[in-house]
Amino acid sequence: MVDDSEPLSDVRQLDPRALGALHDRHFPELYRYARYRLADSDAAEDAASEVFLRLLEAARAGRGPRTSVRGWLFGTLRHIVDDHYRAAYARGGDVDPAARDGDNAPDEAFEARERQRAVRSAMRHLTSEQQHVLALRFGGAYSLGETADLMGRNVTAVKALQFRALQALRRNLPEEPA
Repeated sequence: MVDDSEPLSDVRQLDPRALGALHDRHFPELYRYARYRLADSDAAEDAASEVFLRLLEAARAGRGPRTSVRGWLFGTLRHIVDDHYRAAYARGGDVDPAARDGDNAPDEAFEARERQRAVRSAMRHLTSEQQHVLALRFGGAYSLGETADLMGRNVTAVKALQFRALQALRRNLPEEPA
């Protein structure tokens, strides 16, 4: 499990070294999570960067993480990703970057993109919390314990949520041709 022992006082005091170390330590895992949820590397980088901007704003205002910096960062990222999808839906735009890919690739690559598109489409039918648990478990490769810590739940609740999310995902996936 990743240690979450950043000194909160240094973050609250906007210590540049502490904030730089925090960014270096957590940006890669935040990016992986966002990349899994958004399927667009540029949008994922923007979302992961936005988390640190919000951290600075929160620290300046005397808010921000109280106990777990890592949990706060992931919770904020979850909200940013959800906002991204809400805004795309409100615009009536395409929320699936894979659907914009129009190049003529070999059959195997095409089938892989189609499977990814189908999974991403099915994921949109899940609740935000279900998407969050699947992104942490499979996109971030976090253990049940790490996922439970990040979500502020116990391991049994995460197992149950993951089970329900996978069942719902299966129901929303198109049938494979025989």
